[in-house]
Amino acid sequence: MTTAYAFVPSPGHTYPDHPESPKRFDLLQPVFERCGATRLETPSATREEISWVHRTGMIASLERACWRGDAIIDSAPTFVTRTSFQDALRAAGAVLACTRAVLTGAAENAFAVVRPPGHHAEPDRSMGFCLFNNVAIAAREALRSGLKRVAVVDYDAHHGNGTQAAFLGEDRVAYLSTHQWGIYPGTGWIDEARDAKKRIVNVPLPAGSGDQAYAQIADEIIEPFITEFAPALILVSAGFDAHWMDPITTLGLSTAGFHTLSRKLVDLAKVACEGKIVFVLEGGYDPMNMANGVEAVFAALAGKSFEAAAEEIPRPEPDISQRLHDIKAWHRYGR
Repeated sequence: MTTAYAFVPSPGHTYPDHPESPKRFDLLQPVFERCGATRLETPSATREEISWVHRTGMIASLERACWRGDAIIDSAPTFVTRTSFQDALRAAGAVLACTRAVLTGAAENAFAVVRPPGHHAEPDRSMGFCLFNNVAIAAREALRSGLKRVAVVDYDAHHGNGTQAAFLGEDRVAYLSTHQWGIYPGTGWIDEARDAKKRIVNVPLPAGSGDQAYAQIADEIIEPFITEFAPALILVSAGFDAHWMDPITTLGLSTAGFHTLSRKLVDLAKVACEGKIVFVLEGGYDPMNMANGVEAVFAALAGKSFEAAAEEIPRPEPDISQRLHDIKAWHRYGR
């Protein structure tokens, strides 16, 4: 059994001075050469597959916007180019290919390293640098294949409002997001999904939350979330913008912290769903942090030790104990 990966760099999907740039991937090739994973062929997703999550009118509107050429389509700002529609189909198709490889047993686990990202894209609109919601489409594929329950864990620094919206009324999919509170898109408070307790779990964090905070979250929130929902597959929206050096956020994870968190998710998958787990790239806007984070995930998937370079984080971590107490009380964990 192997780790599989897919890579969709989308070089034509670029806009001047925009942080969601092909440059994010500049340092990845040596990581792929070292990781020992098997690269998958990645056909584009079809419009029908995209429509499992997105409304047909939204798909058509995005295609028209891309056909017209370079443009900003929302205030995030989200951009499109003439290649963006096909790039988004390829990104979604790569995530589907990774998911299918794991579901069929062709791979033990997988990592889709793709852009454009997806977790902000809602059923009726693209937003937040995201065109199609790649991880949500993969979750729909898993359900269509016969799985009874799928869990999505999102550790991007931003709340995945699109994934939450896609599954707010879907009892077969659970969603947990850790994210910095008070930044884009402004959603993801503890009590936001009142009718989906224990299934939609938001962990809004103060700036500076880092390795210690995420270790607490993994043990006190993520573990009961997975254990009680008992998914047959775990999908991970992996955003490396939670790193303390990311240029557009102010969380505090180190590269070693990403490995610890990712390894915890891999271990939970082994207990809950025979190791079936697929990581899907979301944000992360510093090329070095991106390369280090991707390598940390590959090490976690392979069960290998990982030695990250020492990082001297310049700001102290806040105490999140009260926040975790409030989250556990809201979802009645430990009762």
